[in-house]
Amino acid sequence: MQARLSTMFQSLQVRNYRLFAFGQLVKLIGVWMMFIAQDWLVLELSGDSATALGVVVALQFTPVLLLTLLSGRLADRYDKRLLLFVANAFWTVLSLAMSVLVLTDLVQLWHVFVFAALLGVANAMETPVRQAFVSELVGTALLPNALSLNAAVFNSARIVGPAVAGLAIAVFDVGPVFLVTALSSIAPLVTVIRMRSTELHREPLPARGERAAATVLDGLRYVARRPDLLLPMVVMSVIGMSLFNFQLTLAALAKTVFNTGAASFGLFSTTLAAGALVGALAGTGRRSRPSVWLVLGAAIGCATFGTLVGLAPAYWMVVALLPPTGFFMVYFAQAANQRVQLGTDAAFRGRVMALWVLVFLGTNPVGAPIIGWVAETFGAGASIWAGGLLSLTTALLALAWQLRRAGARLRFRVLPLPRFYVTEI
Repeated sequence: MQARLSTMFQSLQVRNYRLFAFGQLVKLIGVWMMFIAQDWLVLELSGDSATALGVVVALQFTPVLLLTLLSGRLADRYDKRLLLFVANAFWTVLSLAMSVLVLTDLVQLWHVFVFAALLGVANAMETPVRQAFVSELVGTALLPNALSLNAAVFNSARIVGPAVAGLAIAVFDVGPVFLVTALSSIAPLVTVIRMRSTELHREPLPARGERAAATVLDGLRYVARRPDLLLPMVVMSVIGMSLFNFQLTLAALAKTVFNTGAASFGLFSTTLAAGALVGALAGTGRRSRPSVWLVLGAAIGCATFGTLVGLAPAYWMVVALLPPTGFFMVYFAQAANQRVQLGTDAAFRGRVMALWVLVFLGTNPVGAPIIGWVAETFGAGASIWAGGLLSLTTALLALAWQLRRAGARLRFRVLPLPRFYVTEI
């Protein structure tokens, strides 16, 4: 058992990664508290409008759609550690400004829209760089474990953040929650400064001429030539757009369907995150690139349970279904991430991970307003099960394509040598 735990948390033995993980955990707890507070504030300011909530989510992720590929190019050209510091500093300044508006009761709905869009800019610049930076922290050998621990950190924050936020909103209102978010965002700045650059697993930075040659289009061509990278990205783009909108749909489900308060909305998010944490830890022992069958199987499980959540008629049934939904959601996203990152050459990693972030998060501006409209028109449950069915259809079609492709290779291997016949002329 002790050996298993040692293997599970092996990357934490690396000082730089330990600092990185701690900073991310503190910041992400605050971020998830802010998401809950932001969603609740939008519902209060808009008269419980799911459409307004969808607009906020869309604004939050539109910069990801527009700027992520540029960020990936920067990650392949410049010092990732410096880029992380700049992006997190921008996030901290924005969070402090928003907390002042909320605490002084000056906040209006358009302020939240602008804040969401600007935070999206910071997120679009930071996320691809952070994804690519992990390999510099631990090296290739520990990369699968480090990526799994990243997911565990993310989902630990999703457990703690919404639970604390729900209680804090009920007791103190939303203002103090925004302030805690601003203060927590200082942690990554401190940990990035304390890292030892001599212990990073860095490839030499490209020369000036090579930097100019590292184009976004080359990264897109690289992925287009690689079906093993393209398939998980296509599946993720559809599931990310249609099903990974629980920040929006669970808030609407709690408030408009079951008529519950902020604490109950926090419980939805917490139970989803609890299953997600187990899913993240389940992949920490992985030491090689996941197979395509594992990725697609997890996608089917995620889509199936997501559909059931939308169809559940009772509050307690939703609570019971969210943990397995969270498990498969993260297990799929983590396996797909590892399959993409471990199959990518180092010279293209920043741009490929930027494309990954684009399909993972950048589809939200397209999906969120539609999901919000469906939730407001047909009910929050319908917005979830419709997205689940679309995701399930996509995963099954991808599985059929992969089976056909694998079967074609298999038939090619077992066919006897062809016979040649000479016909009369």
